[in-house]
Amino acid sequence: MATKHIGLIGKPVAHSTSPIFQQAALDHCGVDARYELWETEAEELPAVVERMRRDDCLGANVTIPHKERIIDLLDEIDPLARRIGAVNTVVNHGGRLSGHNTDILGFAQALRRDGEFDPHGCHAVVLGAGGVARAIAVALVDGGAASLTFTDIDQERAAGLARELTGQGQTVLRAVPPASAELAAAASVCRLLVNCTPIGLRHSRAEGDTPIPPEQVPPGALVFDVIASPPETRLLAEARRRGARTVSGMAMLVYQGAESFRLWTGLEPPLDIMRQAAL
Repeated sequence: MATKHIGLIGKPVAHSTSPIFQQAALDHCGVDARYELWETEAEELPAVVERMRRDDCLGANVTIPHKERIIDLLDEIDPLARRIGAVNTVVNHGGRLSGHNTDILGFAQALRRDGEFDPHGCHAVVLGAGGVARAIAVALVDGGAASLTFTDIDQERAAGLARELTGQGQTVLRAVPPASAELAAAASVCRLLVNCTPIGLRHSRAEGDTPIPPEQVPPGALVFDVIASPPETRLLAEARRRGARTVSGMAMLVYQGAESFRLWTGLEPPLDIMRQAAL
């Protein structure tokens, strides 16, 4: 049998740790497959999706900026991914492509296991309103957060996300402008601050930057940065200096990747192997 292929679709992808820990899992389980980086411009996305229908492709992960736009190119969308409005995992079923979202599970597990945090009743701030923010928002609403404040450079995107989720639970949702007094006020009283923007990402123009002024991080909060590379962003370093607890995106990346592995292979993911390889 020919070697199978799995890819990471996005731009940029050179920073990603996924090939390291996914390949370690595939090799450990004896799966003859290669996990590859498929850097993809927006105009290239339809062609990349079509190539995934080939017999030698098991599927792919999807990252910034394609998690939302890929939905219309797939044959089936898992109900949870449809509710979130974003896909981060594609599975090839004999030429038919199904879209799933494992970010929500990855975030929930990292929040509880690594952050030892229960979102029920908490006031949370989410920086960003893209694909990963959508999954995290649903996880927090389903987890019973008391309030959820979004901000995004695209203010209408943040407002739209708040409108979409209103009424799905008891959480009070609102959107505020970035770098605003409203955001500073919400951050000052939050118990959970989640960065879903690419600010601080390695090999990006914003590497070394922070999405919120350090003085706005409340000392008693948990600060969760979805960025996995570098494992310690400036946001996390500054937050710890202020006395906040932190969780790196590496934890979420491994947990969501383990669920993707299960979907592609039907095998139980070797979580310890994946975590050790990632670290």
